[in-house]
Amino acid sequence: MATQTHCGICGKPVDFGYKAPHPLSPTVDHIVPVSLGGHPSDIDNLQLAHRCCNREKSNKLVPVVEAEDDKNIDNRDLPLSRDWSTYKA
Repeated sequence: MATQTHCGICGKPVDFGYKAPHPLSPTVDHIVPVSLGGHPSDIDNLQLAHRCCNREKSNKLVPVVEAEDDKNIDNRDLPLSRDWSTYKA
């Protein structure tokens, strides 16, 4: 968990500059809630999460979310606005 940088619930980056009680501050979340039989200190049951995501999840099970790529948009990735192959001047 010490190497995680993205929220395990929403998949967005976690900014460690925020401190509690800020909603986006980092917290440790139990993947399987202790109230549902999850182990309270098993490293495989812990994940990084935003405070607001952790509170919203509460003691529910949610699907695992992959981290979003911080990919920059390039001109080659943009959709074409017009099919220029049929253009006649």
